[in-house]
Amino acid sequence: MNYRHAYHAGNFADVLKHAVLARLLKLLQRKEAPVAYIDSHSGVGLYDLQGVEAGKTGEWQAGIARLPANSASALLADYLQVVAALNPQGGERYYPGSPEVARQLLREQDSLQLCEKHPADFALLKDNLRADERVVCHHRDGWQVGKALFPTDEKRAVLLIDPPFEAEDEYSSAVQTLQDTIARMRQAVVVIWYPIKAERQLNRFYQQLAACGAPKLLRAELWVRPADNAASLNGSGLAIVNPPWPLEDDLKTGLPELLAVLDQGGGGYRLDWLIAEAAEPPAKTAAPAAKKPRKPRHAR
Repeated sequence: MNYRHAYHAGNFADVLKHAVLARLLKLLQRKEAPVAYIDSHSGVGLYDLQGVEAGKTGEWQAGIARLPANSASALLADYLQVVAALNPQGGERYYPGSPEVARQLLREQDSLQLCEKHPADFALLKDNLRADERVVCHHRDGWQVGKALFPTDEKRAVLLIDPPFEAEDEYSSAVQTLQDTIARMRQAVVVIWYPIKAERQLNRFYQQLAACGAPKLLRAELWVRPADNAASLNGSGLAIVNPPWPLEDDLKTGLPELLAVLDQGGGGYRLDWLIAEAAEPPAKTAAPAAKKPRKPRHAR
């Protein structure tokens, strides 16, 4: 309950998370069918980078402030348009949290369900998004979303699991919430954001993800300084269940682009499948009918 994302808004981890979320949502809109967006740990939705909290850390200056105002990159273009829409005078004063990224990009037929447990942040979240009738805010524990909000009325859904990871058991809770979700709606797109500190802290998490039973799971990571250091946040990753095509291709080009802009020395990235999509079984074909043996001809 102590975590407040306002201190970290717009940092390099937010850049990766929100760029991928924006691209993912746009790819889903290639079809007209509505999409439900669910956020497990929503925060307040919108942040003032000149406010007291962001001013104390200045983390955004090594994040969104390093990016160009616009980009032709498939991974960055929609995300940067969202940021620009909040700052018509230029610059990066106002920064969108995940709910605002989704709210700006989703269509009239789509819906948003946002969960936030922190009382003060929940009140701000409701106030920031009160004018949008597509939005429903839930004052509840985000770990309940898999059982409480799935399956959705819409046939397509995106769940972002984005806890603060202040407690060790939050890694297991994230995997459990993923499993609860796909047990009720196997085709849902589920995205887990996670911090990169010491490698040993993540090894068990990777094992749990690989054994979670999802249809397919893509791992995308970006670190801006040497990754194996438990004393600091060095980067972040996204575990993406059922990623839409061609998100993997966009990440192949987009991750090196982001690293070039955000690297603080010793950075890197990784993109691989923790669960590869199962190959379709070969189609069954009917066995050819056995030929009847020909009767022998008798000599006359």
